[in-house]
Amino acid sequence: MARPVVTIVGRPNVGKSTLFNRLSGKRISITEDTPGVTRDRIYSEGEWLDKHFTLIDTGGIETNTTDNILSQMRIQAEIAIELADIVLFMVDGKEGVTSADAEVAQMLRKSKKEIILVCNKIDKYVNNNNIYEFYNLGLGEPIAISSTEALGLGDLLDIVISKFDDDSDTKDEEDRIKIAVIGKPNAGKSSIINKIIGQDRVIVSDVPGTTRDAIDTEFEKNNQKYTIIDTAGIRRKSRVSEAVEKYSVLRAFTAVERADVCVLVIDADKGITDQDIRIAGYAHDNFKGMVIVVNKWDLIEKDEKTFKKFNDDIRNQFAYMTYAPILTTSALTGQRVNKILETVNEVYSFRTLRVSTGVLNDILIEAVLMNQPRTVKGKKLKIFYGTQVSVNPPKFVIFVNDSTIVHFSYQRYLENKIRESFEYKGTPIVMEFRSRNEK
Repeated sequence: MARPVVTIVGRPNVGKSTLFNRLSGKRISITEDTPGVTRDRIYSEGEWLDKHFTLIDTGGIETNTTDNILSQMRIQAEIAIELADIVLFMVDGKEGVTSADAEVAQMLRKSKKEIILVCNKIDKYVNNNNIYEFYNLGLGEPIAISSTEALGLGDLLDIVISKFDDDSDTKDEEDRIKIAVIGKPNAGKSSIINKIIGQDRVIVSDVPGTTRDAIDTEFEKNNQKYTIIDTAGIRRKSRVSEAVEKYSVLRAFTAVERADVCVLVIDADKGITDQDIRIAGYAHDNFKGMVIVVNKWDLIEKDEKTFKKFNDDIRNQFAYMTYAPILTTSALTGQRVNKILETVNEVYSFRTLRVSTGVLNDILIEAVLMNQPRTVKGKKLKIFYGTQVSVNPPKFVIFVNDSTIVHFSYQRYLENKIRESFEYKGTPIVMEFRSRNEK
């Protein structure tokens, strides 16, 4: 069975993201004093007394609003409540009960979920008469905490895990493919994710920078489990002025580091930019799998040469990443979006491919016979043998007489020979040369 799901909800600016960061043990959610900073659902793993659970942070629930993004935040929170086994309803203990709290409480009572009322910002256990007001919400006893000062969190977690079903498989070790969807703001990343998953799990808006956090969404298709990470659109540094956006850029790069395969979304209407190249370069430098998706292809006026021209342009601009497959899609019409997941699966299969030592050395021997390494510093390179030491990414260690005289062009030649036999579509491979006496 899946891990229990614990969702944190409440009106804006009551401290949900600070509590989320405390419980997950990491700075994942953006915490600012600006209401509405956390717009989408944020996922993380939590653990207490060997009990593991999935933790979801949500955007603040605005009960009466005509603002498009705020109303979508409410929808996202409702989805998170539906997913939850336990809901932590957070209120502001200093401010007392508000009409918005009462409306959220009414929504939660209708959900029929297990609700724990969390009264935040009780920094000292004195003059906390406001707590008693919250009994009026009809959700049981308020649990006093201070997420900023980390007061009362142990008691809160004791209550949370006491409500878990005994037969829950709290470790839930699953073989998931982790996919980071990366690219500039407003290239259509969230829309593509919604098409892949088949439901509106991520807010979609025409406002650049809507997705500020990296959001994990778990789903399953054709008996394969996935975690797909929608990252904040990465802007040029000169345009990242708000502290919130600076956090978002860091989080997007962290999402790349966590991923097995990155899907780089390029806006076909705007073409390739320097920022696209920088983003892809970061993924390449971290040896991540890569699929290049040219989105909004339906907006392009096409003739028989259009695709070839765009393809050639991508290959020229991303010359260091010739292994990456290219797809043209339209998230609006759904054109070829189904190919993205198929291609991710293919890339992942190459990332986890193991080559036997015997086969690898046959390739190396043939490569050396066809093209002898040149003499460097009066010394000729000798290759003794190679072996694959790991996968995801594939890593090969090749033992030679002197690792300091391996020229990068000959390393690239050997890599190409390995790719001729096994392709390694969509993934960089790591090659390490060691002198025979090196450990």
